[in-house]
Amino acid sequence: MKVFRGLPNAASRAACALAIGNFDGVHLGHQALLARLRDAATNLGIEAAVMTFEPHPRAFFAQMMGDLSKAPTRIANLRDNMASLQVAGVDRVIVEHFNAHFAALSPQDFIEKVLVEGLHVKWLMVGEDFRFGAKRAGDIATLTEAGLRFGFTVETLPSVQNKGVRISSSAVRLALANADFDEAEALLGHPYRISGHVVHGQKLGRTIGFPTLNLRIAHHRPALNGIFIVQVHGLADQPLPAVASLGVRPTVDDSGRVLLETHVFDYAGHAYGKVVHIEFLKKLRDEEKYLDLPTLTAAINKDAEQARAYFADSHRPARSATDRI
Repeated sequence: MKVFRGLPNAASRAACALAIGNFDGVHLGHQALLARLRDAATNLGIEAAVMTFEPHPRAFFAQMMGDLSKAPTRIANLRDNMASLQVAGVDRVIVEHFNAHFAALSPQDFIEKVLVEGLHVKWLMVGEDFRFGAKRAGDIATLTEAGLRFGFTVETLPSVQNKGVRISSSAVRLALANADFDEAEALLGHPYRISGHVVHGQKLGRTIGFPTLNLRIAHHRPALNGIFIVQVHGLADQPLPAVASLGVRPTVDDSGRVLLETHVFDYAGHAYGKVVHIEFLKKLRDEEKYLDLPTLTAAINKDAEQARAYFADSHRPARSATDRI
């Protein structure tokens, strides 16, 4: 799969079937759309392409208004979204930088400069409520009329439902905010995980007896935060039991940087630089700010005891490491 930051240069452009969307989490609704995209591309003998946006358009406008609380939380990082798109059979991904210039494009300019000239679109799929261009002035009718003029077909896919409820990124975000990992799995089609390279941290954990694997979270509003029972894929043939903290570490850091710290039980191997997948199983509590390190250490001890008890329960076997990652 080829990934382009912005429109491909002239030499890299090729006729394509295109789906446009944010694809945060690549849930079952997205997967149904991508399956239709893959079929259309195969039937037409062209590449299957996806256009997505960084940052999320709603996050961009929230920042412009100075109210980041209006930005949607992020289900998945770019790495995990790209991996899911590749599994779905996408040939190329265009990650478009959503900025003031892009937001100001008229619907006509978006169609002509982006879809027709920039991407050579021959078949296009968007959601039923898709709007585009400055002031969201473009809609499905605008695209359909343009398709007749420029020679591309437009399709929309009815929403996919789970037990009568529309599958959406918003529904996944709600499930994660509630730490309902069974519901999140039902919407995503796989257990919820966050992946990334293990990086060096402050090494504070090892000084208090809890060394951690550290994964940086590039976005500032993850869809969940707190202390969790997890298992780690990528360090051994089987997933390893662990406890993790996802948040801003208010007791030891005031930078606001989001970090995923995972303490793997009884593990002493080398992990720096490895790609690991942290699978979330159960939430223990919210993140808290403690007065001092001894109080923090006591809380971590309690979290670790609860997590060990969870894994010791014979009714809660670890998932197979061969599960989809």
